[in-house]
Amino acid sequence: MIYDALSRALRDGRPAALVTIVEGPHVGAKLLVLDDGTMMGTLGDADLDRVVTRDALGELAAGITGVRHYGEHGEAREQAVAAFVESFAPPPRMIIFGAVDFTAALARVAKILGYEVTVCDAREVFATRARFPMADTVVVDWPDRHLAEVGASLGPRDAVCVLTHDAKFDVPAIVAALGTRVGYLGAMGSRRTHADRVERLRAEGVDDAGLARVMAPIGLDVGARTPEETAISICAEIIALRTGRAGSVTSLRDAHGPIH
Repeated sequence: MIYDALSRALRDGRPAALVTIVEGPHVGAKLLVLDDGTMMGTLGDADLDRVVTRDALGELAAGITGVRHYGEHGEAREQAVAAFVESFAPPPRMIIFGAVDFTAALARVAKILGYEVTVCDAREVFATRARFPMADTVVVDWPDRHLAEVGASLGPRDAVCVLTHDAKFDVPAIVAALGTRVGYLGAMGSRRTHADRVERLRAEGVDDAGLARVMAPIGLDVGARTPEETAISICAEIIALRTGRAGSVTSLRDAHGPIH
């Protein structure tokens, strides 16, 4: 039954986590957790099921597979039970706003890393499949309108990269992205460009907490110059934030001086 339900979830593209006891009482017991918290099966204890379901949802949101330890009834900081949490999640998504020269390079690198890539620009002449054949989807629309459609489904594994320097595009895109749970939000531009952008964002009601989520200038401080090098610096910053290593590397946002 559990494997049938897991198979259905995978066919439907629905995130699911399969938990298996690998050490402790009830070795081999399984619990299937769907993204809405629905459970199937049991690990042998109702309290353990409840705690593991909570943790499995967190692992699923981050796309993490690994072993977690508990007491026999789900107690924290105990080692009586080892549960293997296997996350089955769709590919992370990257939405790139702005059909500019850097976009194709970023889309190519993101695809190599396993992202489902969307390129979005309101200018129909630039947002074409011919220019961005590597993207999974090319959307002709304003950023805020597109995020109004898909923003609710974005999560910690996903990324929004704003590569435009036009206030008509970048400010609405950033404001809309801040209203989602997206894990990475970066914006391209020089330090002066971003300083001006910050004033416009404040005028739109963005507070300090919101501004702190914006990685701008976008990317790690690796001296990138070409679109390809810049794409690598952006993806490296995304990886560093996702893996908790951001403090050991320097983002352009936190550095000083010229960005090229």
